[in-house]
Amino acid sequence: MFDTLPKTFDAVKSWTIAEIEPYYQVLLNCEIGPDNIEQWLTDWTALENIIGEIFSRARVATTQDTADNAAEARLKHLLATVYPKVTQAANEMNKKLLQSGLTPDGLELPLKKMRTEVALFREANIPLSTKEQELGLEYAKITGAQTVQWQGEEVTLLQLNKALQDRDRPVREQAWRLMMGRWLQDRTAINTIWSQLFHNRAEMARNAGFDNYRDFRWQQFHRYDYTPQDCETFHHAIETVVIPAVRKRNERRRERLGLERLRPWDLAVDPEGREIIRPYETIDEFAAKAEAIFNHVDPQLGAYYAIMRQEDLLDLPNRKGKSPGAYCTGYPLTQRPFVFMNAVGTREDVRTLLHEIGHAFHNFETLAQLPYRQQRDYPIEYAEVASMAMELLAAPYLNHANGGYFTDQEAARDRIEHLEKILFFWPYMAVVDSFQHWAYGGGDAAADPAACDQKWAELWDRFMVAADYTGLEDIKMTGWHRKQHIYRYPFYYVEYGLAQLGAVQVWANARHDQAEAVKAYRRGLALGGTKNLHELYAATGVKFAFDAETMAHATKLIEQTIDQLEAQLA
Repeated sequence: MFDTLPKTFDAVKSWTIAEIEPYYQVLLNCEIGPDNIEQWLTDWTALENIIGEIFSRARVATTQDTADNAAEARLKHLLATVYPKVTQAANEMNKKLLQSGLTPDGLELPLKKMRTEVALFREANIPLSTKEQELGLEYAKITGAQTVQWQGEEVTLLQLNKALQDRDRPVREQAWRLMMGRWLQDRTAINTIWSQLFHNRAEMARNAGFDNYRDFRWQQFHRYDYTPQDCETFHHAIETVVIPAVRKRNERRRERLGLERLRPWDLAVDPEGREIIRPYETIDEFAAKAEAIFNHVDPQLGAYYAIMRQEDLLDLPNRKGKSPGAYCTGYPLTQRPFVFMNAVGTREDVRTLLHEIGHAFHNFETLAQLPYRQQRDYPIEYAEVASMAMELLAAPYLNHANGGYFTDQEAARDRIEHLEKILFFWPYMAVVDSFQHWAYGGGDAAADPAACDQKWAELWDRFMVAADYTGLEDIKMTGWHRKQHIYRYPFYYVEYGLAQLGAVQVWANARHDQAEAVKAYRRGLALGGTKNLHELYAATGVKFAFDAETMAHATKLIEQTIDQLEAQLA
């Protein structure tokens, strides 16, 4: 029966649960043992590949055009009719494999994850999970529709971001206030979505026997290698090590701009008053230059990226109605990744593309090395190493001499900005992660959006030392509205901070031996989800860490490199 499974998305894109269920029945009715376990797992993977691609493409369509009612209806139909059935079937499949007592090679850790999933499974949570995804769609629809009038044109907020680099301070302020004012127009609508999400998630946790959503989500994410207390240790390391470095960088910025105090609209402009760097003119140029860069990093990685260009697996430009942000997802039946972003012609676009293609490389490597879907379920804490390390591994090749985006001087400026943003990101990550620990760690205080405003403002004042928000209190306290992870991917954020620390260690290794660092990087990616976090990081030549000492080494390297680059530009 499985020999006749379709091999292309076109052949399955209209499938309903009626086409899917018979295959699950065959798998569930099959007696499995040592002689046929590999074939059974292969068949299960083939079916899951089809289901995964159907849902992945449906979700992509809703982000490519948030005003596409047909795409939204398609996804909601799948969530209502297919998602509940396949969720139940997946739980039965997990139980069947666990009850067999078999432990195929490379499935030791995946089996542990299955035990967790079986223990967490509650049929009552299926409609709640569907509702959560639908509320996430509503959030995306609101934010995707945000535009303003700027200099006689309707522009998205991402397009308006470019004005924050303008050397004319009144222009920057006007653009920033316009952008934030547009967010405030949606304050009530976003608060309504949040309140529904909060209660929905609390109910899911209670159904599974947990006192709070944080503990439930911890198990959902298979966080076996660290605890909430480790996150607090990480926040403290950032507070004691990184924030002093950030203060120093911002004081330099203030002095160079000749300002009495930095305001939020002063953080993106070049502090030396130099011309804005425009790394590319067209999207085609943007995509082509990246291919030259990846070929320098590693020929096989360059070949992976070439496939994505040739097969139209990149949606790069920003446009009205497109969901904000960037992501990489997988099309498991097609055996390809897909990258989505919002390029508007800035240097940040370059880093975003490098980042998301790092995820794509992870996808390619696991597909090439691991036969079963369960082995490819790698942890997010390591997935973000794949992306963030690629930003740094590609950095030596961003200049024109290597087919990249910048002159040598522009490349130095870009590198300084990138390294500064790593320092600036860690405190922001601590705000987002601390906020979610507060919101979901117990009690119902966070059900009230006003309490969330107050907590966000408190955390902002603790960790974010860059700009003076006097007179801008409403904008400061509603910053949690502007972080989509809080709404769509709860508790997915500390991973970025942990992975950034890992990525800086990869970069430190590359400074001594770029080729060996890239080799170790690919070695780690190819392990997928077959090893724990400590083992994945170690395979990549780095340490999975939360402590102030490791953070201090990373911060010192960043600061020293910035000083060297600034000396070159002097």
